[in-house]
Amino acid sequence: MGTIRRTTILADADLLDRVDRLARRTRTTKTAVVTAALVAYLSVREAPPELPFLAIGRSTNGRLSLDGRSIARREAGRRPPEQPRRAR
Repeated sequence: MGTIRRTTILADADLLDRVDRLARRTRTTKTAVVTAALVAYLSVREAPPELPFLAIGRSTNGRLSLDGRSIARREAGRRPPEQPRRAR
């Protein structure tokens, strides 16, 4: 995760009570509850990472660049993995 830093948040008293209750019920800390909520919130709203490069080099195989782009998009979270194709 990285370095842990302290911060202060302002939130509605009812919301903070809910955090307290969830922390007690799950036997964890309020920090863990807030961290999990922030991770979930940001994972849905953050833009996918920019691809630092594409199409470096040459290939005699015409599909290699298409496969590379497909893999890069999948790894960047832009599209789910493709289903394996059946051999004919």
